[in-house]
This record gives sequence, structure tokens and C-alpha cells, in this order.
Amino acid sequence: MRPDTAVILSAGRGTRMRPLTLTTPKPLLPLDGRPILAHVLERLQAAGVTRIIVNAHHLAEQMEAFLADYPGVTLLREEQLQETGGAITAMLAQNLLPDAPFYVVNGDTYWVDGPSDTLRRLAQAFDAAQMDTLLLLARAAGAVAETGRGDFLWPRDSGLQRRGERDVAPYLFSGVQIVTPRLFAQAPAAPFSMNCLWDQAMETGRLGAIVHDGVWFHLSTPEDLERANAVLAALEVGNTT
Repeated sequence: MRPDTAVILSAGRGTRMRPLTLTTPKPLLPLDGRPILAHVLERLQAAGVTRIIVNAHHLAEQMEAFLADYPGVTLLREEQLQETGGAITAMLAQNLLPDAPFYVVNGDTYWVDGPSDTLRRLAQAFDAAQMDTLLLLARAAGAVAETGRGDFLWPRDSGLQRRGERDVAPYLFSGVQIVTPRLFAQAPAAPFSMNCLWDQAMETGRLGAIVHDGVWFHLSTPEDLERANAVLAALEVGNTT
């Protein structure tokens, strides 16, 4: 079953993207001629998502003005930053999310589909009987931008593992996942990162992952954004329009 609800996490200050984010929220920075967030919304709606909640904190009035043109999208202002996990526990506490799997997408993520639609492929791979969350991973070697030392190892003979202190990991979290409310059953007090919930799910064997089969753009710094725009302008990869 494909999720019909999504959360777009957009409350961060985007400090690594300064000075661009001093005057513009990171999700509203232009990519391929449109705000990054516009691409995310378009992808979710094309995948059949009918209810979207976007949180905002930094320059929230700009986010509110932008989203006024998107019916079915709810803006939730955070007076104090709750981090990724705390933001969703707050939404669950307010009964804003279903008792069913839903997408969680970072508001600054951008990808190009491979042979199949990425969000639908993620939904098809999700198994609520065995997973509390399913992550979309990107290959560090194929990402557009500097990706550091990666996030995850995935040995052939075992499940997903965190990168050790001295490791260079081949996979990164893409900013896209499907979660269930069950993932938050033992969540700590906010603010907290979803990373701690992934660790819990990993320990119980309930964290799943698939690897993106298209191109993923890591948008962390102004240089990343400039490189991504140059790649898309040169039509080196396909785009969503």
C-alpha cells in the first residue's frame, strides 16, 4: 500500500549553506529554475500523496507564503527547533499523522529517478510486518557533490551497519524514508535526531533500506548547489520537468 501522507522536514537553519540561507530558507533556494521544495512537493503528489505536512522555523514566513499556493499542504511552525525526530513526535502527539506508514522527506533533498519512480519503488519495498522504517540510500560514488566519508556499510553477509570512526562508507542517507508510528514508541524527549531511532530499529532488525537506482544530489553548501545547477543546466542527467 502506498502512503498517502508525507512529512517534509524543513525547519533547519541551513547553516552550511550560508550566506544564501541568511535571507532565504534552504528549501526555497533555486534548483533547476524552481525552489528545491517545489520539486519535492511535485514528486510526492505524483506518487499519490494527498496530505503533506511541512514544518518550518527559520524564515518561516517565507515558507508560509510559498505554500499558500499548495492546497492540501499544512505548514507547522516550530517556535523552538525539535530536530528531525522531535518534530515528528510532536506531530504524532497532535494526531496530525495517520496510524499507518508515511513518507518522511528532507526539504532540501533532490534526486533524479532511475528506471522506476523512486517513491513508488520505496513503497513497494516497504514491509510493515518486518520494518519500522525503510531508508532510501544513495551511493556515495554516484552522488553529485562532496559526500565525506559516508553513512552506512552494508556487508553482503549481514545487515546495514553504521560507519565506524575510521571507515569510509559507500552509502549515504538520501533524505527519503518511509516510517511507521511504531518507530516512535520509545522515542526520547524532544529535541532529538531520528538517528537514535534508526539505531534502535537496527538493533531489533527492523530497519530496512534500498539503494537509489538514479542520481542523487547532496545539497549542503553553496558549492553543492552551484554544481547541481550546472549539471542540470548541461542536461548531464534527466530532470523532473
